[in-house]
Amino acid sequence: MGKKTKSLGWGVRKEGRTLWTRNAVKGSSVGSERRKREGRIEWRRWDHTRSKVAAALVKTNSDPSLLLPEKSSTCLYLGASSGSTVSHIHDIVCGSQNHHNGQVVAVEISPRMVRDLVSLSEVRRGLVPVLGDARIPMQVSPFIRDKADWIHQDLSIADQALTFVRMTTSFLKHGGIALLSLKAASERSADGDDQSRFDKAEGILLDSNLDLLERIDISGLEEQHVVFRCTLN
Repeated sequence: MGKKTKSLGWGVRKEGRTLWTRNAVKGSSVGSERRKREGRIEWRRWDHTRSKVAAALVKTNSDPSLLLPEKSSTCLYLGASSGSTVSHIHDIVCGSQNHHNGQVVAVEISPRMVRDLVSLSEVRRGLVPVLGDARIPMQVSPFIRDKADWIHQDLSIADQALTFVRMTTSFLKHGGIALLSLKAASERSADGDDQSRFDKAEGILLDSNLDLLERIDISGLEEQHVVFRCTLN
């Protein structure tokens, strides 16, 4: 018997523990990910050992589709790096030639990484690379067309949870999805061990205007990381 396949929304599916997105740029990989064809459709493997969002999709105790944006969404990615995970989000919300009219605003502070994002945006319409500080709303607001349906923050800084609250309060739509990939090692050493740092971050989220829906332990795929899933009501 083959692996059970489950659709997680337009352009994304799960086969066993393997994730795939419908490639918006046929014949092209963003890294070295495997591709496969089914008729006129090409799928790209989304490696859950190299993407915190993908790891959360595999490890969540909830319906994985609850963590993902829908097609045509406005998305904000804070700490986009070179754009591997961003490209899979783009596959879902934009599609080929952005026929869904989605938008993925990818904010990154490293000029070297932004060069990679710019190269991606040249073949992926709807992807907006931003060289800026993802902690500062004024450096993001000129580039996003509307409040975001979906936000992911992945920043190796201290005060990750406080930054997340500030940025989601500024940009997330009511009822939108917000994911915080929190790295324990980036928090202050005075906050104690990893568990204490995760607990402190959870407390900050619970004290905010966000609703904390799930805390996802992605250890085994990304060590020293937890993904928090939140919404804004």
